[in-house]
Amino acid sequence: MSTRSAGPHPAAAERVSTGALRWIRLHSGFLDAPSGHAELPVTPRVKALLQLALLCRHWERAAPADPALAEVRATVERVWRRPEYPRQLTLDPRYSQPFRLMYGALAPAGLAGSPYPDVLRGLAAEGFLAPRGKSPYLHLETRYYADVAGVAHRLHSYRDLWAASELARHGGGRSVAGLEVCNVTHTVFYLSDFGLRDPGLDAADLRRARDVVDRLTDRCTARGEWDLSAKLVLAQHCLGLDPRQTASGTAALRMLAEAQSADGAIPGRCAEQRADDATTPAAFFRMAYQATLVAALSTLIVCSARPGGDARTTATATATATGTDDAGVRTPAPAAGGAR
Repeated sequence: MSTRSAGPHPAAAERVSTGALRWIRLHSGFLDAPSGHAELPVTPRVKALLQLALLCRHWERAAPADPALAEVRATVERVWRRPEYPRQLTLDPRYSQPFRLMYGALAPAGLAGSPYPDVLRGLAAEGFLAPRGKSPYLHLETRYYADVAGVAHRLHSYRDLWAASELARHGGGRSVAGLEVCNVTHTVFYLSDFGLRDPGLDAADLRRARDVVDRLTDRCTARGEWDLSAKLVLAQHCLGLDPRQTASGTAALRMLAEAQSADGAIPGRCAEQRADDATTPAAFFRMAYQATLVAALSTLIVCSARPGGDARTTATATATATGTDDAGVRTPAPAAGGAR
């Protein structure tokens, strides 16, 4: 059944944003509570905290005086000061280095008394901030978080990393069924800094990327994939579209608003895995957290965009502020322990 047949849900993005942020404020502290330590596996819990820090980064830009942000940020700051947290990031060798880089990059601004500067120095000493041994996707992810962290590196330019990406190599008009949605959306997120800068695509690449993301949004919405649809809504924004106005974006936002629980949660990653009334609170948290946080991040960014504005207009200012040259070399930031 087509997802485009019904009209747009009134203020769907704002409704999803308000509810999802409220749920995150009320429940994210569970990640650092004794009950959360007891009931949640370590690696998923520490990953969830990294995601929470990413949300805080954008929440601070969109609504820095929001009292709800202050509550969530307090959890992040408390965890980032814990000396045991960096070790917990290393428990699964597959994610150890990317997780530690994210930890260093997403430290709250002005944070003191945290081990994150030593973690970043350790990654540099291990050679992780060099191109060798990385898939195109991991290379792009590493480049992005190294830039956010303000550490020197010899990683490839965003232009070259775009050319090597799965999205860039996907020819126009081809079926999107074989594409990995998270790879596509995160490629767009990293190129555009989640909509804060121009993704750097020429007109033909931009048209093709928009087409792929639009068709993926339709596909995921039709399949009731809440988590992926929320990511694709944000990807549309990062490519200079307003998902509140596109047919696929409004359908996805309407679906998310209709799926949202009364308390603001998106109750699972997809309609087929929706939590029911028999779900225990801890199990509900595990089922709802990922999709709710993604919905909160996506709609927060979309709703905070300047009306009629283009997410890509800050490109020059962002490039100047980060000190990133076209060859892909990051100008070293001030001392790692300083204000961020």
